[in-house]
Amino acid sequence: MNYTGPIYRPPYEANTLLLQVTVGCAHNKCTFCTMYRDVKFSVDKMDQVEKDLQEAQAKYPTVKRIFLVNGDAFVLSGRRLKVIAEMIHEYLPAVEIITMYASINNIMGKTDDEIAELKRLGIGDLWIGVETGLGDALDYLNKGASLDDAYEQLERLNRAGITFFYGFMFGAAGKGRGFENAEANAKLINSVKPLGIVPTTLNVNEGTQLAKDIEEGKFEMATEREVLEEQIRTLELVNVPTYYMGIHVINTVSFDAQLPRDKKAAIDRVNYVISDTDETVLDSVPIRHSI
Repeated sequence: MNYTGPIYRPPYEANTLLLQVTVGCAHNKCTFCTMYRDVKFSVDKMDQVEKDLQEAQAKYPTVKRIFLVNGDAFVLSGRRLKVIAEMIHEYLPAVEIITMYASINNIMGKTDDEIAELKRLGIGDLWIGVETGLGDALDYLNKGASLDDAYEQLERLNRAGITFFYGFMFGAAGKGRGFENAEANAKLINSVKPLGIVPTTLNVNEGTQLAKDIEEGKFEMATEREVLEEQIRTLELVNVPTYYMGIHVINTVSFDAQLPRDKKAAIDRVNYVISDTDETVLDSVPIRHSI
């Protein structure tokens, strides 16, 4: 299998076959991110994709799930994704779900008919890093789409029946705005009803605009206490059935839960960590070592 540069996939796709169709990230301008900062975006040639599928056919003929890498692979045109999906089903007929990272912009670039066709071909469970439901915070993070775009485009996926996971970050709005961020995220989640919600926590990566803004006093990170209280508030406010998928190592209290069934147990878990943690730690901004 051909892979170029750093490869990222959600923790939940650890046992999923990875097929490279793009290199790097098509946007690559987020204020906080360095994942593909030094990688020039490009699209893999179809003959290489087919060669990789032939190899996969020989090694993993019964695989049922495939994750397209890299970056926001859903940036590919509807036409190209259709060809790739058809090729996947030709070589790996047992595949049921074709998943990948996606952005709001990626959805905007496709017609309703194209989205419906991609659903028919098994594309679903898209991992969408919205990051925050708070408009000004979203603008600051420079994701390339507005909050109104997020509401509209996620509803387009719902109408087509394409399932998706809503990715967001605790602390994304900065110091003193945790409850505001929680309320905005919960409002968006309750509106668009994702299959799962996938929290991570904002951290500072060297060389980013975020790091520069912190150094210049233009942005102040939320404390550990604020992040944990935001986590609790988010859990309290989400009122639609969804999976809470929070095992990323960057989260202080990482766990999975089924909402609303496990809501009380999840909140109790975070409250316990707060009560069991030294005040000086709670009122500090910890160094996190992973995106």
